[in-house]
Amino acid sequence: MARLMQLAELLDAELRMPPAEPLPEITGVASAKTASKSDLVFAEDANAFSDALASQAAAVIVAAKIAPEGAAGKPLLVVKQPRLAFALAARELRGAQDATGVHPTAIIDGSVVRGRRISVGAYAVIEAGVKIGDDTIIGAGAIVGAGVELGRGCHIYPRVVIYSGVELGERVVVHAGAVLGADGFGYVRDHASGEYTQFPQQGRLILEDDVEIGANTTVDRGALEETRLAKGVKIDNLVHIGHNVQVGKHVVIAAQTGISGSSVIGDYAIVGGQVGIGDHAVVGENVILGSGSGVLTHKKVKGPGVVFWGRPARPLQDYLKELATLSRLTRRRKEESLPVEAASKSRPRKSAARKATASKPVTDKTGKQE
Repeated sequence: MARLMQLAELLDAELRMPPAEPLPEITGVASAKTASKSDLVFAEDANAFSDALASQAAAVIVAAKIAPEGAAGKPLLVVKQPRLAFALAARELRGAQDATGVHPTAIIDGSVVRGRRISVGAYAVIEAGVKIGDDTIIGAGAIVGAGVELGRGCHIYPRVVIYSGVELGERVVVHAGAVLGADGFGYVRDHASGEYTQFPQQGRLILEDDVEIGANTTVDRGALEETRLAKGVKIDNLVHIGHNVQVGKHVVIAAQTGISGSSVIGDYAIVGGQVGIGDHAVVGENVILGSGSGVLTHKKVKGPGVVFWGRPARPLQDYLKELATLSRLTRRRKEESLPVEAASKSRPRKSAARKATASKPVTDKTGKQE
């Protein structure tokens, strides 16, 4: 619960109140269709604002460009980015979950360092030397390996597996079924016998503050050094990140993407779904990789704000030109394979002038007819 004035201060918003109306208590967020009398909603355009005013909501976060100068029918929080302000308000209203303590079936080694107000679910296993920060939640059936460090305010959902030696910063969220710190896919081939021997996979995995890992995602530890996901990285479900990969600040990666070992992704990059990135590849800062793109081994794609698409990934305009060219070639090939009569029907009719020109005999430079 929060008073509207507190939210206005948090969001750096201008509060506009209807005359003689008390400040409402806000308990949650909702859409205009589902809002109750204690909920907060947001509006980015005129239609959404109209719906918000007609709803049961207690107050509206609204874009400055569409907010009325005078009083409206509801309290308004006027901001530049309503969607962002709404998300921040939701996080504030959600707050820290109440600690439920340690379930009696949880198995916790005696050497574990426990923070204040922690929660550990049923049948969770926490091995020797683990450090758990204040206000951290570990769900049912999760396994936290020896020596793992969990920062303050982390949320480890049920059935997550964290291998030994992994370090999580503050407010890291790991969704169900994720596996952190498994061995990387690194093997050395014996050229004589053709057999493979595992290359040492003894490095670390570090997730900095505010990282979020989606369900059933896997992130491998480093081989001899470390795999690192920098502050604010957001990973979707079903993503694989190989050993020694370095992911920069506030990168977002969509589902079913695979990133091979020792690749580097620069700060603020956006990686679409089902992207494949080869080993030792480099994706530059602020690059956007479209869905289904492929970056080849040891290749670099760079350029702030440049959108890359296709396999292999190239600038979007080049990719679209190639598609258009391929479409024309395919159509032409199809026409050439048709019988003469059918092909002539499929082509546009020539103008009378072109017909007349075409009917004249053609001569070469020597004056001979061809």
